[in-house]
Amino acid sequence: MIIENVSFAGRHCETTTLGALLRHAGVDLSEPMLFGLGAGLGFVYWDAKGMDFPFLGGRSRPTAITRTVADRLGLTLRIQETGSPRRAWRNLTAALAAGRPVGLRLDCYHLDYFTTKVHFGGHFAAMYGYDETHAYLIDTVEQGGAVTTTLTSLERARDARGPMSPRNLSYTVGGPVDRPDLGEAVRAAIRDNACAFLDPPIANLGHRGIGKAAREVLRWLDRSGDPSRDLPLAAALMERGGTGGALFRAMYRDFLAECATIVDDDNLRLGHRLYAEIAPLWTEVADHIRAAGETGDRDRLSRASAILAELAERERHAMRILAGVRTSGETVPTPSGGGS
Repeated sequence: MIIENVSFAGRHCETTTLGALLRHAGVDLSEPMLFGLGAGLGFVYWDAKGMDFPFLGGRSRPTAITRTVADRLGLTLRIQETGSPRRAWRNLTAALAAGRPVGLRLDCYHLDYFTTKVHFGGHFAAMYGYDETHAYLIDTVEQGGAVTTTLTSLERARDARGPMSPRNLSYTVGGPVDRPDLGEAVRAAIRDNACAFLDPPIANLGHRGIGKAAREVLRWLDRSGDPSRDLPLAAALMERGGTGGALFRAMYRDFLAECATIVDDDNLRLGHRLYAEIAPLWTEVADHIRAAGETGDRDRLSRASAILAELAERERHAMRILAGVRTSGETVPTPSGGGS
C-alpha cells in the first residue's frame, strides 16, 4: 500500500510533515511560510525535576503549528488519539486506504533510522505507505528524507510512554474549500506570534525566558554531571536539532523575508532586518556553549550569557515592531508586557 507523489524537503519535523501532507492536497507552501503561519517562533528554558540537563527550545508546543496553520488557511484537519495500538493502526490504515498520507507524532528513540538515540515524544513524520514489514515515511532532510522503519518500531514510537507521550496521535489534512487570502493570513500570524512572545504567562517563556537563560547558563558546568557530553549536545540541538539553525530564528527570518514580497508593511520590513541581525547571535551562543563543554572554560559561558541578555532585549524590541503589523481594518493594541 503506497501513495504516490508524497514528498517535501524540510529541516524541521512538524513543518516537513505538514508540508508533505499539504503538497499532496494541492497546497504548496515553503517551510518558512508554514512555520511562520503557524506562529511557531518561541522560547522556553526547560529544567524540570528529573531532567539530566536543561533544554533550550525555540518554538511553540508540538502540534500547535499544524493546528494554527489549519485554522489560518481554512484547512480540514482531522486529529485522532488513542491509548490502543490496535485502534491506532486501524486509524492509520483507513486514512491511507482512502488515499490520504498521514501525519504521525512519534518518540524518535524507537525509529530505526535515527542514529542518535534520545527519547523525544514530540517528533513528527508523514507516512505514505507500508508493506508486510515496513512503514514508508517522509522525515527531515537530516534524517534521510524518504525513509523506512519496521512496523514494530513504528508501533513502539507511536505508543511510547513518559514525558511528551505521543498517544498514538495521527492526523490528515485537506485543502481549503476557498482560496485563503495569504496576505491577511501572514499579517495576523506575525501579529499573534509577536503578542504571545511579548506577554508570556510564566518567566521561562518568550523574551523573559531568554533573560532567565542568560542567568542560568552561567551555572551549567556545575549543573551537568558530564559537561563534555551535555553542553555540546545542547548546542547541537540549537543548531541542528531540526531548528533550521539559530534555534529557529533563521527560519523565522526567511519567513519574514517571504512575507515582505507578499504584503507592503514598514514594520514587517524592519522586523525582518532585525531578525537577520538576531539569528547569527544565536549561533554564537551555541558555539560558546559547545566550547565550554569541550574545554571547561567558564569564560565561554560568560560570553554566552552576555549575548543571551542582549538577545532578550533585541527580540523584545523586534517583536514589538512586528506586533505593529496591521490586518485590514484592525487597530492592534500595544502588548502590555513588552515594555517601552
